Amino acid sequence: MANAAAPAPQANMGEPAVRRDARVKVTGEAHYPSDIPVGNPAYAYLVMSTIARGRIERLDLDAAFAVPGVLDILTEENTSELKTVAFTGGGGGASTSIQQLGPEIAHAGQIIAVVIADTFEAASEAAQKVEVTYAAESPSATFGSPRLTEDDAAKVSKIHTRLPNVGDAEAALGEAEMTVDVEYATPTQHHNSIELFTTTCSWVDDRLTIYEPSQFVYGLKSSVAQRLAAEAEKVEVVSPFVGGAFGSKATMTPRTALIALAAKRLNRPVKLVATRSQGFTVSTYRAETRHHVRLGARRDGKLVGYAHEGWEISSRPDAYVVAGVEESARLYAFGAVETNVNVVHADRSTPGFMRSPPMVPYMYALETAMDELAVKLAMDPIELRRINDTMIEPIEGKPFSSRSLMKCYDRAAEGFGWIRRNPQPGSMRQGEWLIGWGCATALYPTHIGPAAVRVRLLPAGDVTVQTAAHEIGTGAYTVIGQMAAERLGVPLGSVTVEIGDSRLPPAPVAGGSNTTASTCSAVMKACDGIRRKLSHAAVTANEGALAGRDPTQLTFRNGQIVAPDGAAELVEETFRRLGTSVIEEYAEFIPHGAPPEAVKDLYAGKVTLVGGPEGEKMMFAMGAELVEVRVHKLTREIRVPRIVGAFAAGHLMNTRTARSQLMGGMIWGIGSALHEATEIDPRNARYVNDNLADYIIPVNADAPSVEVILVPEEDHDVNPAGVKGLGELGNVGTAAAISNAVYHATGIRVRKLPIRIEDLLA
Repeated sequence: MANAAAPAPQANMGEPAVRRDARVKVTGEAHYPSDIPVGNPAYAYLVMSTIARGRIERLDLDAAFAVPGVLDILTEENTSELKTVAFTGGGGGASTSIQQLGPEIAHAGQIIAVVIADTFEAASEAAQKVEVTYAAESPSATFGSPRLTEDDAAKVSKIHTRLPNVGDAEAALGEAEMTVDVEYATPTQHHNSIELFTTTCSWVDDRLTIYEPSQFVYGLKSSVAQRLAAEAEKVEVVSPFVGGAFGSKATMTPRTALIALAAKRLNRPVKLVATRSQGFTVSTYRAETRHHVRLGARRDGKLVGYAHEGWEISSRPDAYVVAGVEESARLYAFGAVETNVNVVHADRSTPGFMRSPPMVPYMYALETAMDELAVKLAMDPIELRRINDTMIEPIEGKPFSSRSLMKCYDRAAEGFGWIRRNPQPGSMRQGEWLIGWGCATALYPTHIGPAAVRVRLLPAGDVTVQTAAHEIGTGAYTVIGQMAAERLGVPLGSVTVEIGDSRLPPAPVAGGSNTTASTCSAVMKACDGIRRKLSHAAVTANEGALAGRDPTQLTFRNGQIVAPDGAAELVEETFRRLGTSVIEEYAEFIPHGAPPEAVKDLYAGKVTLVGGPEGEKMMFAMGAELVEVRVHKLTREIRVPRIVGAFAAGHLMNTRTARSQLMGGMIWGIGSALHEATEIDPRNARYVNDNLADYIIPVNADAPSVEVILVPEEDHDVNPAGVKGLGELGNVGTAAAISNAVYHATGIRVRKLPIRIEDLLA
């Protein structure tokens, strides 16, 4: 029965099937990588640098080795055999080029030693007794610090070599009747998944098995093999479940090869579970950004120019680039466009992907600027977006494959009651609370990558699907199973899905919201191969209900092959005709626009994602987010009593998992707007709130009402499955919508996230 958690399917939407992994997760039966047992493991504990810039002069290990149970300590001196893997800034590869244990220190929290002992307690105690003497230098921590260096992203990034620019934006802005010229800032944020960063390594002869939460097992397998100078086919990565990742587990971090080396040296499995605090530097984070946005429009609201320059903090050696202008510059009919992105190098660890990585900071800046423009024009902010809605993007003049933005706004506005909004800031009140209503657009590119699958069908209708995709909490086990069940006409309960192991056919990185589109397109192809074999056998038989029929007109349902007139034959009978007890189909899916060697590259740990602004058409999922905030007139406490989001993302495989993803994204967006910020000491470039007590995230009381509206949309251009992907869509517009609502409530415009009480006390 459909309910709020399992919305009734509308056009082009799949059934809200219960998650296949739900029971094992809630009962504790699900084995996450660190739960998988290995024989007689040793335990590792990381020693991290306490300075952000300088050099190790001396490591004294005597006291550490004196702790009973200590087996080995890895340092820069005994790990020189590890090779350096190039930092790519994309899916797979290394998360950072800072991979050595010293002696040079590039950031606080850099791994400088690994203690291995018989017990976790012994390893932890010994790690505290490693004595380090540094030659420390004064670090550059953040924007405004001395000795920062800056690069033009288009000149140093391998990915963002050409940013969107068209027309003469300076002239257009100079001649515009109405303009806004504003600056915004977003903070460093860390993923803080419930599952910590863990690695367990075990060798059998020259074969290595790695148990690690990973968003790309083939990428991790390839990168670790390079680092160890080992043969990739002798490395296996196992990751059946991932307890939250959001981008932090998409690439190889330095810890993995260190644990593999420790296990090899000891000839014994070694298990590492990094602490919550260590997780702030052992992996990546959302880059801190600054923005300068200029918008120009006619008095009727029609945009004539958009200029957006961004600055992004990265590490000294790596040019990690967010570059959300790639997508934001194509959102509206801007007229002339000018964009630029600058990489600012500080003494910090290298940032990386964090849910909706390019879109969150850049769309916050753009959508807040759009609200500021609407205020100047005395225009409803939804109407301003309607006036500038377009089916043709402004940079290259390419059409959108589908675009339901204003449908989303209409549905969201109706559900929210937007018509009752008084546009005057500070005019809506209830008792001592100021009420503000704000809106913003959500946008995410439709990515798709190559994938390979193996599907096996038995006569009784039992199906096995194998692909090295990843269950990061999005429902991959379920939607992959649903695609096979739908195509082969069997109950979902008859489908077994095997994922999360590099021994299976490869799937792309679980990032960019591509998993459902990529893997389901491959599953569809494999299942259709099975259907063709069975259909051919059924129609070419000398006897039987389907003899002589057109095989292309047959459908599969309820364990039968069915003709349009209702004639049917049991699949089990067709198997008998074939004289086989199993049909297995291996299929490789390469999306339009990807190179022919894309699957070969995938086997080698390299992923190619296409779609979004690339190709002949613009491919994007879109949404509208409307928020109510309440600000206490005296204390300035901020509350978000309700948020409504309407989203269109092509074919939705499962309305239950779709709603869950979008709801989670909006709640994250509340945190991005009001709670989340990694505080850094500007003197020492060290994180201050590297724990879940001080790193503030939203809880149930912060999100009492989150309503998700699924807007039907059909798109035949994006991929065979018609899926756009929505895992990262939900949190794109939330921060801007809340910021705009806070202004509407108070008349105070805050342009730096997160919005704090003190920002509203002026």
